[in-house]
Order: sequence, then structure tokens, then C-alpha cells
Amino acid sequence: MTATGDRRTVVLYLGAALVWGSSFLFMKVGLEGLGPAQVALARLLLGALTLVVVMTVLRRRWPRDGRTWGHLAVVGVLLCVVPFQLFAWAGQHLASGLSSILNATTPLMTSLAVALLLPAERLTARQGAGLGVGAAGVVVIMAPWTYLGTGGVAAPLPAVLACLGATACYGLGMTYLRRFVTPLRLPAETVAAGQIVVAALVMLALSPVVARGTVSLTWPVVLSMVGLGALGTGMAYVWNTRVVDAWGAQRASTVTYLTPVVGVVLGILVLDERLHWYEPVGGLLVVLGIVVAQRAARAAGGAGAVVPPATTVGVPAPGAPRR
Repeated sequence: MTATGDRRTVVLYLGAALVWGSSFLFMKVGLEGLGPAQVALARLLLGALTLVVVMTVLRRRWPRDGRTWGHLAVVGVLLCVVPFQLFAWAGQHLASGLSSILNATTPLMTSLAVALLLPAERLTARQGAGLGVGAAGVVVIMAPWTYLGTGGVAAPLPAVLACLGATACYGLGMTYLRRFVTPLRLPAETVAAGQIVVAALVMLALSPVVARGTVSLTWPVVLSMVGLGALGTGMAYVWNTRVVDAWGAQRASTVTYLTPVVGVVLGILVLDERLHWYEPVGGLLVVLGIVVAQRAARAAGGAGAVVPPATTVGVPAPGAPRR
């Protein structure tokens, strides 16, 4: 790779980290004028539109059989419809920085789901240790001791559990993707666009029931939805795919460690959020657990491997087969 090409890859890598790290800020601002389901609907519609344009420009083919579309529908619900609404609902009650830290549990949830649902990929002892460290980090983030006193600063437990439910959906969705969609060897852009288009259609169908309520469209709300949908659920995936092509999945997956940092810093600088000591400490434990589990998975030949955070935008993990 030329020096110019490598610099371009670095720019794309940092751009993806910035956009994905900003997602929780965008959600928080969007909630000032939209309801949680409306935020999920807006990001899916804008993301779908963006990826349709990408498919057209790249001349990628859409799936042609109902079975493939059925699999993409399941993935779209697990990776987009449910978690996007859970994170948006939780965003009403949590600081955006805390949401971004909790989102970092996605690789751990995926590793656990793979181990539980794919019998051929059992956890090794070291992978189990990594999951244990990550789980300890989640407990520290939740700060259960703060619920005991009257002057505690604990985050609302239902909102924290909603975020963990969202990352659990990501884990299940990635496992389903790996089991039923990856063997089809579709281009990565086709998988991403297909699942997000289906998810957008599902949200449109549900919107008369779940996305009711008043709408107040200010410029900050509109721009946040464009950033969340067109960039975070659209272009950042394309950027990340090119980083994977240039650097490989392992190196590209280090974006996992940058997105919570971006989310926390933006929350403090833009929204004047307060960071409690146990949140970054717990986040570091989660990252340590990911590192331990990843290294153990590589040593074991990839069994139960932890995937990078492309799941945060409802797209397949970097390194998925493409042609």
C-alpha cells in the first residue's frame, strides 16, 4: 500500500470511529424532538436510503430468492429494529457517554451467543475468563452499591438493562448471521443493505402503533438524524469495509476501543454530562475482557471469536465473505 493509500485508510478508520462514537450523542439530541421509536425509524429510513445509493453506485446485486430475504429479515429485526429502539428508549434516561460504554459489551455478548448457540464453537477456559472479566466490568458500570443509599447517583436500572438487552440482540443477530447468511457468500454491501431495508420496512409497518406522538423538527434534531442514519447506519459501514480490505479484520476491529472514548468525550464536551469514576473503570474492564477473549479465540483457531462493533450500526462484522 502506498503512503497516500495508508493515510486515506487512517482517515476512513478514524471517521468510522468518530461517527459510531457520536451515535449516542445523535440519539440524545434527536430525542429532544422525537420519540424513541421515531428516532429508530428515522435512522433506518435514512440508512436504507444511503445504502440503496451505495448499492446502485457499486452495482451490487440484490438477493433474488425469498429464503435469503427471510434470513435478512431475521437479522434486520435482531440487529436493527429491536436494539435501535431499546437504545433510543434508554437514551431518555441515561447519559450518552454511559450508553456508549454499555454498547462496548457487544463483542462479549456475541462471543457468548456464539458459544451457546453454535455447538461446534465452545468457549475455551481463557475465553471464559475474558467473558468473566467483561461481566465484572458490566457490574462495575452498573454500580450496584449506589442503589443502596438515598444519596446515590445510580443510573436507572431499567435503562441500563435496556442497553444490555440491545447488545444481547446484537449478539444473537451476529450469531444468526454467521450461521445462516455468511455461508451464502453474498457481498457485504448486499447483506448490509438488505437487512437495513427490511428493518426500515418493518419499522414503517409498526410505526402507526409504536411511533406515534408529536414531532418537533429543529435543525439540531434533523442534523442529528442525518448523522445517525446516513452516516452511522450508512456511510460509516462503507468506510469500515474499505479499512478491512486494506488492514484486515483484526486490525480494523480495534475501532471497538475508540468508539466508547468518542462517545464519552462528546457527551462531556457537548452535553455537559458528568462522568462517574466507576463508568470508565468498568469500561476498561470490558475492553480488557474483549482483548483476552479475542486472543484466546485466535489461539484456538477462531472458535467463538469476538466480532468488531459493526453491529452497532446493524451491519455484518468486518471480514464477512465478499465477492
